[in-house]
Amino acid sequence: MATGGLAVTEATTEFVIVLCTAPPGGSEKIAKALVEERLAACVNVSQVRSYFYWEGKSCDEMEELMIIKTDMKQVERLKARIMELHSYELPEIIIIPVVGGDERYLQWISQSVG
Repeated sequence: MATGGLAVTEATTEFVIVLCTAPPGGSEKIAKALVEERLAACVNVSQVRSYFYWEGKSCDEMEELMIIKTDMKQVERLKARIMELHSYELPEIIIIPVVGGDERYLQWISQSVG
């Protein structure tokens, strides 16, 4: 079903948003590789402050948040590539299904990856 260019169908669950944090300056190499290797259509990078518990202590750190747009077909390769390039021992890799969006944008994601 499409209304005003907005697609909300089962087919859109093939698209995902992957969230991944990196230390300041650490996301550029990862973001560029994911896009250049066509594992992601787009990677947005924002500065965030993260509060978390790690190795027995409470932490408060500045990080960069990558918001990665891709499809499910790329997820396993994308995760492996992040693990290869990332400086963290345990990088955040959170996958969120997309349940709708502008049809033209979703088509662009499909055409941009793979």
